[in-house]
Amino acid sequence: MIKVSVILPVYGVAEYIVKCTQSLLAQTLPEMEFLFVDDRGPDNSIELLKQTIAGHPREKQFRILTPEHNLGAGMARNFAIPEAKGEYIAFVDSDDWIEPDMFERLYNRAKEQGNADICMCKASKDYLDDTPSQVLTNPEVEEGAFSHEKRAFFLTHYVSYFWTFLYRRDLIEVRAIRYPENRSADDSFFLACALMTAQSVARVDAPFYHYLIRPGSVCTTKDSDKYKKRLTVFSKLMTYAKQQGVYDEFKAEMDFLYIKKGYISSLVNYVVNALEPRKEVYAEIYQALLNEVPDYKQNAYLKSSKAVQILMGICRRCPSIATPLLRFYAKRNNIVG
Repeated sequence: MIKVSVILPVYGVAEYIVKCTQSLLAQTLPEMEFLFVDDRGPDNSIELLKQTIAGHPREKQFRILTPEHNLGAGMARNFAIPEAKGEYIAFVDSDDWIEPDMFERLYNRAKEQGNADICMCKASKDYLDDTPSQVLTNPEVEEGAFSHEKRAFFLTHYVSYFWTFLYRRDLIEVRAIRYPENRSADDSFFLACALMTAQSVARVDAPFYHYLIRPGSVCTTKDSDKYKKRLTVFSKLMTYAKQQGVYDEFKAEMDFLYIKKGYISSLVNYVVNALEPRKEVYAEIYQALLNEVPDYKQNAYLKSSKAVQILMGICRRCPSIATPLLRFYAKRNNIVG
């Protein structure tokens, strides 16, 4: 029986894929499979992968899937999900690496918690220069049943460290969880879908995953229309919550999630990418908010967050003042586009 299937899109990571692959070969959990999706990159990443696994005792656990054309990371993961045979599914980016006992520890903990739907750990944010590593973590919640209160808290506080989770494959299939086609915030979408539908949770409080900050790992191409993709993704998230019958239970949380990650993040994305932000686009993004959350002013989480209220008011009434504030926020949080 395969216990964990690991899915990795591969595109332009020749400098990093050997270390990533070696960390997979070193996993202490025997019953695994590794699904690499060749996303038609410009370099020899796949050849390096093949060379690294050649002759290794685990070579047969590695499979290379080849779609007909470039898909992008999210859709590449979707391409591999139906091929996965593991009890749990995990995602690793092929320029990152992991600790040898990551999947053994997470799998065993999930089983100890009664086949938990999700099991999470922490991550280490690593740099190529001498910058000290930082520990990345999502909110800590008590293990066991994923009660309404726990999920409500997580949905309003989570960060998109989707690769720090094991996901029970039955949850992904039964709840039809997939990455959206739009290449923006697709990881946040996937994790939110899992969080709102999972019934149980487990965790191991250790930074098993190494998230590498490297030159070129974040797209720096300026696209002033990119915000539209983000709006579309979070509109789809609201639709998914309603289709799955969880929106009514978590209306306040989902609405606030849209306010933060749909509305405000789209504004930030726009001002980072636009040379001369226009007030008409501010109005367009605000209209999208009204379409999804027409009663947003009544949201309890928003009412308790004066800073967010003030920022939203400035964005609506004084875009010229909001632009430098949003750019400062983006710089402070290393948001580049």
